[in-house]
Amino acid sequence: MATAAGFQSITGAVTGADSFSKFHIHGHLPPPTVSFGAVRIFSPISSVSPRRRNPAMPLFSGGGGGGINGMGNSGGGGGGGDDDVSGGGGNDDKSKKKAAVLVLAEMGRSLESIPKDLAAAIESGKIPAAIVEKYFELEKSALFRWLLKFGGFRERLLADDLFLAKVAIECGVGMFTKSAAEYERRRENFFKELDFVIADVVMAIIADFMLVYLPAPTVSLRPPLAVSAGAIAKFFHSCPENAFQVALAGNSFSFLQRIGAIVRNGSKLFAVGTTSSLVGTFATNIIINARKSVDTSSAGEVEDVPILSTSVAYGVYMAISSNLRYQLLAGVIEQRLLEPMLHQHKLLLSAFCFAVRTGNTFLGSLLWVDYARWVGVQKVQEAHE
Repeated sequence: MATAAGFQSITGAVTGADSFSKFHIHGHLPPPTVSFGAVRIFSPISSVSPRRRNPAMPLFSGGGGGGINGMGNSGGGGGGGDDDVSGGGGNDDKSKKKAAVLVLAEMGRSLESIPKDLAAAIESGKIPAAIVEKYFELEKSALFRWLLKFGGFRERLLADDLFLAKVAIECGVGMFTKSAAEYERRRENFFKELDFVIADVVMAIIADFMLVYLPAPTVSLRPPLAVSAGAIAKFFHSCPENAFQVALAGNSFSFLQRIGAIVRNGSKLFAVGTTSSLVGTFATNIIINARKSVDTSSAGEVEDVPILSTSVAYGVYMAISSNLRYQLLAGVIEQRLLEPMLHQHKLLLSAFCFAVRTGNTFLGSLLWVDYARWVGVQKVQEAHE
C-alpha cells in the first residue's frame, strides 16, 4: 500500500548562503559564470578592484576555526574566544566609518543614495569599506541592482556574491537528484509510487530555496530592536544567520549565539517544511483521486496520503537534518574551507560548490525516504507478481 509524500535535498549543518568576500584573478577576463541549463547566473564582482583600498582593513575576523581577511586569505584560528577581535573598540568603528565614507566619496555617492540600513551601518561603523565597495560592484548588474532592493537578498549578496548561483544550483540540481534518489530507494516500485514521487518533488522545490536562503551567511544590516523588546527576542536578534559563519572584523558571536542560530533556523525550517509538505501531499491526493476515477481497478491499490502526519514529519526532518546539514555546508565547507583555498579561482570555487551541493542534495533525498518509512508516513509497496 502506498502512503506519503515528501522529498528533500534541503539541508543545514551538514542540512537553509558562504560569504565569498574577495577573489583576485589577474587579467581582464569577463566575470566568470555558472551555467545551469539555459540559465546563466554570474558574479558581477570583478577580481581586481579599480581603485586603491583605503585603509586596508580585514573584512572578516578569524576566530574559532579560520576566518577570511580582506584579501581573501585564511585568517588565524581562534584560541579561547569565538571570533574574538581584540583592541579597537570605538576607534576601530571610527576608522571603518572613515574608510567607508571615503569609498562613497570616490564613487560620487551620498548616504542618501543607498539603502537606509546600509547607510546606518556605515554611520555606526559596523561595516568595513570592502562591503561598501562590493555593494557598488553588485549594483553594476541590473539583476543584482534589483535584488539589492530587498533587505534579505542585500545582506546575503554582500556576504557572498555567488549566493544567487547557489540558489540556481540547489533548485535545479534538486529536481534531478531527488528523482534519482527516489528511484534508488523505490526501484521496481518507482512508477507504482509515482504519486508520492511527484509530491516529494513538489515539496523539494518549495523547500530548496529556503534551505539555501535561511542558513546563508550574511552581512547583518538589521537595526537594533526597541528597548521594550523582550530578552528572548533580543537574544535571537543578536544571533548570526549561520551558526558557523565567520564574523565581520570587529564583531564576534558567542557560543550561545551560534547555538541560537541553529534553534532559530530550525523553527523557521519546521514551518517551511510543514507548509511545503501540505502543498505537496494535497497535490498527491488530488492525483490519487483522479487516478481512482479513471482506473477503478486501482481503487483498492492506492490510498490517500496522510496529510497532517506527513507534513509534521517533514517539518521535523527539515528542522533537524536539513538545518544542520545546510548550516555546515554554507558556514564550514564553503566559507571556511573552500573559499580560503580557492579565493583566487572563482570559477573553480563555483564548480566545487556545485559538486558539494549536489552530493548533499542526493544525501538528503535518501535520508528523507528512509526517515519517512521509519516514522511510518510512507509504506513500501509490495511488488505484485
